[in-house]
Amino acid sequence: MNIIFFSPASDADKWIQGITARLPDAKVRKWVKGDNAPADYALVWHPPYEMLTGRTDLKAIFSLGAGVDSILQQELEEPGTLPANVPLIRLEDTGMGSQMQEYAVSAVLHYFRRMDEYKRNQEQRIWRPLTPHNRKEFVIGVLGAGVLGRSVIEKLTEFDFTVRCWSRTPKQLTGVENFYGKAQMGEFLSDCKVLINLLPGTPETRSVLNLSAFSQLKESAYIINIARGSHLVEQDLLTAIDKGYVAGATLDVFAEEPLSNMHPFWTHPRINITPHIAANTIPEQALDAICENIWKMEQGETPTGLVDISLGY
Repeated sequence: MNIIFFSPASDADKWIQGITARLPDAKVRKWVKGDNAPADYALVWHPPYEMLTGRTDLKAIFSLGAGVDSILQQELEEPGTLPANVPLIRLEDTGMGSQMQEYAVSAVLHYFRRMDEYKRNQEQRIWRPLTPHNRKEFVIGVLGAGVLGRSVIEKLTEFDFTVRCWSRTPKQLTGVENFYGKAQMGEFLSDCKVLINLLPGTPETRSVLNLSAFSQLKESAYIINIARGSHLVEQDLLTAIDKGYVAGATLDVFAEEPLSNMHPFWTHPRINITPHIAANTIPEQALDAICENIWKMEQGETPTGLVDISLGY
């Protein structure tokens, strides 16, 4: 069994050692430009176009992250990047669920306890206790009900928040009001005091966080984007804050990363930013999942995390 590996990060050797330890019969190599030797599986993160193009020997391509939008975008721009009929498989949780829970709960509680306002009062040396938000009126809407979305929803409900979710197709989540499809988006947004985005990055979800959506939220709502930068129309967020639709935002992902030094988000008093750290891939857990899937495929079984190319996730 031959496996090729590519990641722009500098820890490729650790990944390769981890694969070899779990699949001792496999021959694993770091892919370099010009390598057209046979390969059964490819493990990739932001692979160069020429790595996968034209390969007819691959049994599967594994993404080293939960998202595959960069790979699919490359296929749109350079047709043929993805070999025809080769399964594309993404990571599902592998430790990212608990990280997303931590990030989302931290941001929600920050706004619920009005810590953003206390911080601004501190800067002005104002000593003024504030009445906490009413928990029953502090409705949290979660865009996306996949593995990570459900994980965040479950944790938020443990804090007795009223949580609702929206997804492309119907979902049944206990104790959560479920909305789906474009026709129900407006109803979903209404009454939301917090909007958390955990949608996959697809052409259909691009720019979903826009001025129209912000204007349908409860007045002075809060935005938490921990999915993809392409989901947010950045100027619309600034406009929504100016108009009072949005009181504050916590952003972990951006259209361009790293964020430009001149970007207005750096200094905006109502926007908190983090450098795409809401949920990082944990190599040990990711390797367990990937190698288990390879073993399944070698046994003729169906792997988990198969991507529907037409949907983008």
